[in-house]
Amino acid sequence: MTAGPAPEPGTRIAAFFDVDNTIIRGASAFHLARGLKRRGFFTNRDLVRFGWEQFKYNVFGESKEQMRTVRDEALSIIRGWSVAEMSAIGEEVYDEVLALRVFPGTKAIIDEHRAQGHEVWLITATPVEIGRLIARRLGVTGALGTVAQHKGGYYTGALEGSFLHGTAKAEAIAGLATQRDLDLDECFAYGDSMNDVHMLGAVGRPCAVNPDHKLRVHAKRHRWPIKDFKGRNEQGRRSIVRASFTGSVWIVMQVLRGLKRAACAPFRRSGADAAEPATDKG
Repeated sequence: MTAGPAPEPGTRIAAFFDVDNTIIRGASAFHLARGLKRRGFFTNRDLVRFGWEQFKYNVFGESKEQMRTVRDEALSIIRGWSVAEMSAIGEEVYDEVLALRVFPGTKAIIDEHRAQGHEVWLITATPVEIGRLIARRLGVTGALGTVAQHKGGYYTGALEGSFLHGTAKAEAIAGLATQRDLDLDECFAYGDSMNDVHMLGAVGRPCAVNPDHKLRVHAKRHRWPIKDFKGRNEQGRRSIVRASFTGSVWIVMQVLRGLKRAACAPFRRSGADAAEPATDKG
């Protein structure tokens, strides 16, 4: 937690946390996608598209066009999927992967806020189902995330509202503060990138966690506290980016190998058929 004067008695305080690379090492949605692939939810074509967009994001960085493309690709892939089944698989993926990727340092901050009676909210651009799952497992108040529309228990391929990203995070926090009578001047926020700067600036006690270069510079300029939980190595935050980049390359390679095997199978089958001796039916 960041230090500061004691709040007025009766003040309602919350701590807001970004998820990816703030609480969870890497992209939680990417880990979920890999879990879904293992269970046969993705076609090879889906993964080629998903992997390529992830690859471009890691190599060239983020832009509005990039975020829109990633959003549209994700929505098109989940169209027609069962919400209940997605949630069940999310639970399994948390146990298999995400629980092992929680930064102990960030978890300690969360636990300290809980011990002080503060509300703790996850504010993430990832699907709200993932955010709520992580929130429940961490024992925090709740989560706000991007909401994929569903009807009759199945995803429609459209969004409800906007992608919870950038300024939308700050707007979501402001709305939550009004609903729950929170004093934002006394509230805390934690994020890892310049995409979180609006959220961090919406509260009186911001803190940069595992910050990218731009956020680190911004935090120092504004004298915000900085916490690094990514490991004490010379590569710094680049280790996180490299891991995500490597994961993207891995998934693209696996898909391309799958496509190659699928393409070669008919030819191998034809060759085997041709090699079989003819059977005399006369």
